[in-house]
Amino acid sequence: MVSRLTQSMVKVIQADSTNERGLRNVIDGEAELLAGFEFNIRGKLGTSLFAPYTGGIDRITGEITVDIPSFIPSNMIAAPGGTTHFKIISAGVEIDFENETFVEQHAETAILAWDATPTAVINQVNMVTPNSTKPLFLALGLEFYQEVNGSMYSLKNGTYNPLALIVVNGGV
Repeated sequence: MVSRLTQSMVKVIQADSTNERGLRNVIDGEAELLAGFEFNIRGKLGTSLFAPYTGGIDRITGEITVDIPSFIPSNMIAAPGGTTHFKIISAGVEIDFENETFVEQHAETAILAWDATPTAVINQVNMVTPNSTKPLFLALGLEFYQEVNGSMYSLKNGTYNPLALIVVNGGV
């Protein structure tokens, strides 16, 4: 994952048309090139979650949101073998590349059954600094579980849990 992310970050930096070669940086580059980045090459969001979703970034309020209408999990989630349950997670992140700091908030559903029962509408709000001028990112992912004797166990130690950047706003 690190080498793939490094490759993507190099593309972001190379997109900096403000500074001369050797002085290019992420701030003046195109952070939006990171949209669609899959953190887990074995479990991609694009091949796991087929339910429609909408991600949004409201710079003024600092709200980074994901909305998912009701869906039938067994029809709209391709889960690894042994899955009985799942959770949808999201995170909003504001990154200050100059000062090497960040603000992050994440949200998650309860553990939901992976069956033919429709889910409730899912609305997750992740707050960062209102009126931020820093790059903002929205990540969306799934965690898979197996229920054994009434206890939930993370499936395959997270190997197949997808996580991707679905919306990126590079800053002002």
